[in-house]
Amino acid sequence: MKSLYVLIMIAAFPVILSSKNAEGASSFEKKTKPSTFTGAKGEVKLITLDPGHFHAALVQKNNYVQVNPEVYVYAPKGTRAVSPTVWKETSYIGNDYLEKMLSEKRGNVVVVSGNNRIKGDYIAKSINAGLNVLADKPMVITADQFPALEKSFVMAQKKGLLLYDIMTERYSVTTAIQRELSMRADIFGTLEIGSMERPAVEMTSVHYFYKNVSGNTLVRPGWFFDVKQQGEGIVDVTTHLVDLVQWECFPDQILHKSDIQILDAKRWPTQFSKSQFSEVTKLADFPDYLLKDVKADKLGVFANGTIVYKIKNSVAKVTAIWDYKASEGAGDTHYSMLRGTLSDLEIIQGKEQKYDPTLYIHAKVGADLINLEKGILAALANLPQQGLALEKVQSGTWKIVVPDPLKIGHEAHFSQVAEKYLEYLKAGKLPEWEVPNMIAKYYTTTQALKFAQTNH
Repeated sequence: MKSLYVLIMIAAFPVILSSKNAEGASSFEKKTKPSTFTGAKGEVKLITLDPGHFHAALVQKNNYVQVNPEVYVYAPKGTRAVSPTVWKETSYIGNDYLEKMLSEKRGNVVVVSGNNRIKGDYIAKSINAGLNVLADKPMVITADQFPALEKSFVMAQKKGLLLYDIMTERYSVTTAIQRELSMRADIFGTLEIGSMERPAVEMTSVHYFYKNVSGNTLVRPGWFFDVKQQGEGIVDVTTHLVDLVQWECFPDQILHKSDIQILDAKRWPTQFSKSQFSEVTKLADFPDYLLKDVKADKLGVFANGTIVYKIKNSVAKVTAIWDYKASEGAGDTHYSMLRGTLSDLEIIQGKEQKYDPTLYIHAKVGADLINLEKGILAALANLPQQGLALEKVQSGTWKIVVPDPLKIGHEAHFSQVAEKYLEYLKAGKLPEWEVPNMIAKYYTTTQALKFAQTNH
């Protein structure tokens, strides 16, 4: 079986092996075991477990010297084969695929993707077997699953293994610049406290079920529409947004569960006709496991959600929206607003921007516009992203002009994270804030779902 699912999660980060728990007590040792990886050619041997996501096709556009071209795939019957790749695959297809993978252990890094309901179990069993794990987001989709994920991190640390999820949104050029500028006190000031009505941070991600990837219409599995298997939108795409709130607003800082307080959370469904469902799944009818969500011949999928929460002293709001199909010329969009005491940093990706994410800087009333502009220009000149320009939109508002070579797009971010992941794998660790912040991230999403289901 030749499958584009081979490297679904090579574009991921490993875990740090030192951290603290929510109350600040040490639960991850500061010292780590020496890495068993040296950076040698082909030493990273991948095992792809029960693949089920198109991300692999994006990652496999590139080869990596450190990754062995022979990959072992373990999957249940019915796994769909797609286009052949340059990777040499050895596949085992059968109902006992998990037991077979754990007993044979033919690689050293397990790639976990697909059905999110059973992902946590895959992670725990792989780590217990002594295997590193790269897991597609989200790792868990309910508050009941969250404690087991915490235990998996502890077990990974004890065994000297690396566990992490994929966060490609950190590699968007406009997001990276927004983060850099937010760290400049002479430009941004400090993050506002905000309120529920006017949060200090607002992020919205809009996605579409009908999607064209690399020139082909994406065929989604039927279970992708089952929130019991895929997870609701409030615990799925919001994983990226919660991660960005932490990464941008609290750079290099360790966050704990006690730093998070859910203020409000809501969820609502996207409705599908049978023809729309068939168009994106190639299934003639709704599977039996979806009938619970069908009313008046319409399938309702709780793919949308909003979380309003306090993180440390500031209020943040993140929203994930899934519609059926984008309008002509449009696609997935990202909106981000960081409100500072000197200026606001806003990313807009709408029709006016030709659906190209664009970063704006809005000076606060009373700001010294001349010195603020000088500070922005000085900052842009020293950023890793070279060739940036500043365009004045109106008095007190500027736009960052990004040259085309830096606009590599979402598909290329996978190779960027892959290269970074391999560096960390060789080092055997990440910065000390990665694991505790990941725990805080999944605590936020799963608690938000619990809140929404209980209170609305």
